[in-house]
Amino acid sequence: MPMTLEELARACNARIEGGDPMALIVSAGDISSAQQGQVTQLTNARYTHYLKESAATACFVAEGLMPPAFPATMALLVCTDPEMSFINAIGLLHPEPQYAATIAPQAVLATTVSLGENVYVGPFAVIGEASHIGDGSAILAGAYVGGRVKIGKHCRIHPYAVIYDGVVIGDHVTVHSGAVIGADGFGYKFRDHHHVKVPQVGNVVIGDHVEIGANTCIDRGALGSTTLGQGSKIDNLVQIGHNNKIGRHVIMCGQVGVSGSCKIDDYAILAGSAGIADHVTIGQGAVIMARAGVAGDVPAQAHYFGSPAKDKRVAYKEQIALSKLPELLKKVKWLEEQLQQLEKGQD
Repeated sequence: MPMTLEELARACNARIEGGDPMALIVSAGDISSAQQGQVTQLTNARYTHYLKESAATACFVAEGLMPPAFPATMALLVCTDPEMSFINAIGLLHPEPQYAATIAPQAVLATTVSLGENVYVGPFAVIGEASHIGDGSAILAGAYVGGRVKIGKHCRIHPYAVIYDGVVIGDHVTVHSGAVIGADGFGYKFRDHHHVKVPQVGNVVIGDHVEIGANTCIDRGALGSTTLGQGSKIDNLVQIGHNNKIGRHVIMCGQVGVSGSCKIDDYAILAGSAGIADHVTIGQGAVIMARAGVAGDVPAQAHYFGSPAKDKRVAYKEQIALSKLPELLKKVKWLEEQLQQLEKGQD
């Protein structure tokens, strides 16, 4: 939504220096490519060179990070936290689509579904028996919501997401396309030369302000619930096994895999492609680095790396030692040759 520079500055708690307060800002842009009518941000001194020839109309900067050179036509939006101010600006300039309270004629709703106020249900969406959709939520085209599902207020379920029976979702939750919430956990017992499926009769409970990425799968509990705490953010292509207890404000990056019955404490971060074995506890604020393979418990605030994962300081030393191994082998071979010559001389 276009707005004047003055309106944008006021909404983002910024002070204008230079430029035209009445200039129209129509969108946000990257610092390396922003054009006239766009606003950008400068959050690191090493990017100041981009501003010298920039065509951007305005740029958010921190109080202590004034660029040494920038076009005379550019306005600086001086603020205490340019990253957050820029995020607010993006939200104002690029608002999410809003959906009027409508039930598309192609949608299929069971007779016992209950809907709050201002709910949108798109074409070919399906909502099962005894499910409830809270105020202001949107179930977009082709999404499937099973029976006895509870979805809170102001949620958005994107096209072709699948939510199985009995799932409970809090307020302000986003489920992106292709995500599957509440499928059976992967549980089998081997008897008489074949795998016997363990019935999965639990559910999934998701807290408020959670975001679940595209094509992520969260399995229901075998007994009891798989849970995700308030404010946690799950990237695309993440696998969360049955009966996991995910804390508040946890970050899981793409292709993370978490086996069953794990506990991930508040504020933990699991970087891309990390793998967690079953029945593992990741302590509060711990960081599991990219492609780490975790087979045992991780203490709070620890940073683990490698496979098998260990404290990053130990893992880094081992990596450095391994890089020196070829040269070390050459030295050992030379010493062996010298030793052989000495032994021949003694004979």
